[in-house]
Amino acid sequence: MQSIKWLILFVVLIGVEAATMGLFTIWFAGGSLAAFVVALFEGGWLTQVIVFLAVSFVLLIFTRPVAVRYYNNKRAKTNIESVVGEEVRVTEEINNFQETGAVILNGLTWTARSCKDEDVIPVGEKVTVRKVNGVKLLVEPVAAPKNDNA
Repeated sequence: MQSIKWLILFVVLIGVEAATMGLFTIWFAGGSLAAFVVALFEGGWLTQVIVFLAVSFVLLIFTRPVAVRYYNNKRAKTNIESVVGEEVRVTEEINNFQETGAVILNGLTWTARSCKDEDVIPVGEKVTVRKVNGVKLLVEPVAAPKNDNA
């Protein structure tokens, strides 16, 4: 009878994992499957619980980092993440001390601030988006190409 409980727990944990895709309950499903096997061979309740916990945590600790790396590598960036690295032109002087600054990105006006407080970036200057902080873009001037002939 105890083996059925482990099998039910296994099915429930797999269902939760399928619904959330969070790569967390799958490891405990593996532990419940191992405890199910122990229960089939008439292992005691305490042995079943120890096997469940041991297998679950071994799977969680040693295989989760590898699985997360492969699972998340094809994740598409959100719109906000995709703007980092974009080059845009300044439409309003960026001055952190006066709290002014704007850029146009993808047809929308964004409030912009310099990554360095001491930088004042004039209108028309080309800047690179380095970070999104709420509804503000943190930018820095595009580095001018170096001239080795000087």
